[in-house]
Amino acid sequence: MPILANENTRVIVQGITGREASAFTKDMMDYGTQVVAGVTPGKKGQSVYGVPVYDTVRQAMRQHSAEVSIISVPPALVKGAAQEAIENEIKLIVIVSERVPRRDTIEILEMADEKKARIIGPNTLGLISPGHIKLGMAGGPVDDLVKAYKPGEVGIASRSGGMTTEVANLLTNNGIGQSTCVGIGGDPVVGSNFIDLIPLFDKDPDTRAVVLFSEPGGVIEERLADYVMENKIKLPIVAFIAGKFVDEMPGVRFGHAATIVEGDRGSARGKISRLREAGIHVADSFSDISRILKDYL
Repeated sequence: MPILANENTRVIVQGITGREASAFTKDMMDYGTQVVAGVTPGKKGQSVYGVPVYDTVRQAMRQHSAEVSIISVPPALVKGAAQEAIENEIKLIVIVSERVPRRDTIEILEMADEKKARIIGPNTLGLISPGHIKLGMAGGPVDDLVKAYKPGEVGIASRSGGMTTEVANLLTNNGIGQSTCVGIGGDPVVGSNFIDLIPLFDKDPDTRAVVLFSEPGGVIEERLADYVMENKIKLPIVAFIAGKFVDEMPGVRFGHAATIVEGDRGSARGKISRLREAGIHVADSFSDISRILKDYL
């Protein structure tokens, strides 16, 4: 069962007339996602693949009720776009824009918390519940998506949007389907992280295990280990920590903005140790993920 959105969820796209947003809007619609409206200031009256465009979220919501907004606008405009969505009672906001100022992200999360809205991202490709809904760029065009993803019982949460699809493809090739697959975003500060998503997967009767794809940098994995132990989470969790070589190069950033290690803080070896202490299975190699899962499924 999808944990965040399903085939009945109605979606608006902020920044829909941009090249990137118009492309993933088509991909979402091709997969069956209900994109009901788009928003680009000054473009009211236009349409993108048949989706009507409005100047503001308020105008769009007056004509089309929606539960989700996907934001794809320049970094400096993200905070205003998110605030507009939150103020109009949209409860799930997926921010695909990258390079969002960290202070703006923190303020967005504070606004969302006040209104009980959930943020995915920034710097996320989005999420997919195979057979139900696609939000954002996750999985790419439908022809590629349906080869990598198939409905099933394993959830995926990943700090890398591209590796979300790689994990799904690994599972699919080994006969293991997926329930919901979420790219949480590669920035140092993001909305919903592993700790926020694990309880949702744990409550989902159709999710029997979860795969986490992680990287060096940050301490969310260590905090997740504490959460799992304190709350006695029984849902099987398999984690893979990429980039172990980063431990030998402290202070250097690789890949995502959050992939930076300072001493043992955020190191791959530190994460692996803490996760294993909490009873979370850590795969030594990427291909081990499917082998470990098969023991449960």
